Amino acid sequence: MQLMGKALRIPTKSEVRDVARLAGPIVVVQVGLMLMGVVDAAIVGRYSAQGLAAVALGNVYFNSIVTLGHGTLMALDPLVSQAVGARDQPAIERALQRGLVLCVALSIPLALLLLPGELFFTPLRQPDDVVPLAAAYARACIPGVLPYLAFIALRQTVQAFSLVRPVVVAVVVANIANVFLDWGMVFGKFGFPAMGPVGSGWATTICRWLMALLLLWGCRHALVPFLRHWSREDLAPAPLWRMMRIGFPIGLQLWIEFTAFSVALLLVGLLGTLPLAGHQIALMLAALTYMVPLGVSAAAAVLVGHAVGRGDLEAARREASAALACGVGFMSVTALVLIGFAPWLARVFTADPGILAVASVLIPIAGVFQVFDGIQGVSSGILRGAGDTRVPMWANLAGYFAVGLPLGAWLGLSSGWGPQGIWWGLVAGLASVAALLGWRVHVIIGGELQRLQG
Repeated sequence: MQLMGKALRIPTKSEVRDVARLAGPIVVVQVGLMLMGVVDAAIVGRYSAQGLAAVALGNVYFNSIVTLGHGTLMALDPLVSQAVGARDQPAIERALQRGLVLCVALSIPLALLLLPGELFFTPLRQPDDVVPLAAAYARACIPGVLPYLAFIALRQTVQAFSLVRPVVVAVVVANIANVFLDWGMVFGKFGFPAMGPVGSGWATTICRWLMALLLLWGCRHALVPFLRHWSREDLAPAPLWRMMRIGFPIGLQLWIEFTAFSVALLLVGLLGTLPLAGHQIALMLAALTYMVPLGVSAAAAVLVGHAVGRGDLEAARREASAALACGVGFMSVTALVLIGFAPWLARVFTADPGILAVASVLIPIAGVFQVFDGIQGVSSGILRGAGDTRVPMWANLAGYFAVGLPLGAWLGLSSGWGPQGIWWGLVAGLASVAALLGWRVHVIIGGELQRLQG
């Protein structure tokens, strides 16, 4: 099936509401997943400074590895949403079952990569008293790799059904459980032994199993019909490889973005403790506001995928336009807030004059890249719904590693601009990614759309 059409257009209020209605619960889920890490840090921070550093390093290690599997399973976005739009029940069944097979297949190498934590941390010259704790924390997270990936596969599937309430419930319940399990397993409360930061890793693992099982139970009526009948075809290498080819570029895209911001953090760290603390405050605010375009991106992938599956290019164009209006509109507002209220926002996190001075300069720069972040985030979702996963990967690689990081390193370290220079490099990188992906959306939506074959 091939479709020809025009370019993007101004969406109606009704179309914007449709996107916002689906994106809203997804944003709650994204914030909930982010809060689990915040709670871990807050509780372990009361245990010891070394424990807090260990959990921070362990989470960086876990995310740097598991992000590849997470992104690969997002191949289910276009495959399932397009099949839903086409009312192709067998295709939905095949995609979900193969996605779960991939969960098992991917969890094995990813889990093995989490074993040698010391080999990962030592070259980074991390403190000797932190490295063993961070490595032990990462190993405690290993049993949680499979349920984490299963949760992602199930979430992407039910989102394609526009069924998001059970996802919200699963994440909220897991967050509540995480508070009690963290407190109990870190400090030895509620009958648990005191395990320090390693206990936080085990708490996180238990909560990942809880999330996956709650989601499966909450969506059982929608999912079980597609899980009753399995065949050898579900294990056939060729279709699994096709799914990998669709999803792995998404995994690499997420990994490139994660790595770019990690490298930026290391560059700022070369400038001292105060710049690093100010950088973290600005980055936390930017990450929090980015949850909204990330939710809109997921909604765009679903709605555009539905339209492609139905063979309705006009609807795909409308949904893409509405998603960009929602995401970019929200980020334009947050840009004004970050630019106009930077000193007040910084004081929420610290009273240290040195850190305040750095954060108050960096937060407005974070405001500048809000719009670019909104464009690139939502555009990625639109392209994912249309089945285009490779161009976003290359755009991120070019934007961050050919423009953003080299320019930031030169401005910040060689030209004497300090942390501001590194952040202006990030702005340039994000602007480049936004321009490339915005152009690609215009080309894809205004040209040909073809349903993916799983």
